[in-house]
Amino acid sequence: MKTISKSRNNGIALPLALASVLLLLCIGVSLLELGVKNRVFVIRNTAEISARCAADSGLNKAIFEIRQKLQGNSWFGTEMPAESNIQLISCNAIFDYTTTLQPDGNYLIESTGKNGVNSRTVRCVLQRKVPFETAIFADGYITLKNSGKVGSYNGTATSNFMVGTNSTKNGSVALYSSSTIEGGVAVGPGGNPDDVIELKNGAEIEGDTMAMSQKNELALPEVPQWLISLPSSGTIKNDIIISESAKYSGIDLKSGNNIIVIDDVSLYIEGDLTLGNSSQIQIEDGASLTLYLDGDLIGKNSCEINNETEIPKNLQIYGMEDCTSLDLRNGSDCYAVIYAPNAEFILHNSVTIYGAIACDTFEIKNSGQIMYDASLQDETFDPVPTDFTVKNWNESIGQ
Repeated sequence: MKTISKSRNNGIALPLALASVLLLLCIGVSLLELGVKNRVFVIRNTAEISARCAADSGLNKAIFEIRQKLQGNSWFGTEMPAESNIQLISCNAIFDYTTTLQPDGNYLIESTGKNGVNSRTVRCVLQRKVPFETAIFADGYITLKNSGKVGSYNGTATSNFMVGTNSTKNGSVALYSSSTIEGGVAVGPGGNPDDVIELKNGAEIEGDTMAMSQKNELALPEVPQWLISLPSSGTIKNDIIISESAKYSGIDLKSGNNIIVIDDVSLYIEGDLTLGNSSQIQIEDGASLTLYLDGDLIGKNSCEINNETEIPKNLQIYGMEDCTSLDLRNGSDCYAVIYAPNAEFILHNSVTIYGAIACDTFEIKNSGQIMYDASLQDETFDPVPTDFTVKNWNESIGQ
């Protein structure tokens, strides 16, 4: 009986051992297969990531090329930035990119990155940033007093224009005594419009209010080198007719005297520009004036800056780094674009400025008005350094 039991035990042990070996073999094969699949997955993902990185590199390179051209004050003409088969550093991936000028004036960049059979294509539309996208833009406060008004013309619906500030402080945009903004208001990033905007005594904002997604940096304007290099013609104090560009150490126009501009003229003023009582700068019909101010603008009672063309772009006033004050008591309406990033701008009299304004702080007194020329939304201005903003972005996958 004992011998038979031992024989049966030996017969069971062999199948058990064989089953164990098969089980271990299956586990080993499964682990091997899993490892191979994981390795293939990692290799494929690495190739896809490399292709995506290559596509992003092409996009960034195209944007860099465009900005370099802008900083060098040169543009591409009909030849847009494009390259092909550019090797990504320390990687097998390559990229191609092209740039296309669209009918609306924006630029479409398309960049494709490849690594083996994997490819990624990214596209973005660059919109050229213009300095007068808003009726008024201030880095700090904006104040409208005594029935002050901001409206628009040369556009469609009034709600299409904006007034903006980088400030997020409470009460930075203050409207008093029945003042009105017929468009919307944008406050600084992270700001609460309900706190930043203060409405008193029947004041009203007819458009939307919102916080910007990023700060609007007001770059300092640049005086053309050829204008800087001109010899100074001293200080203007009396009547003068100007028909060509010039540089002056200052303008101190005596009461009742006039400066008459009869051609397309650029003036660089190294000091202050002071307009005495009832004095006038007049831009005749068919002429234009681009004015660069290194000092302040002081306009005394009933002075006038009279742009007879009634086209704001024909009177451009740029405040340089040391221009910290624009104090205007104009005796009549004015058509102008005014860009002075470091200046406090105060409009005193009950007159209307047609155009647009960008400054450090802004205040309207005595029922003054700003009427925004909505056509300026599409205009670029050479003295203001230009940049691009990304209007939209998308990605597609190719195998």
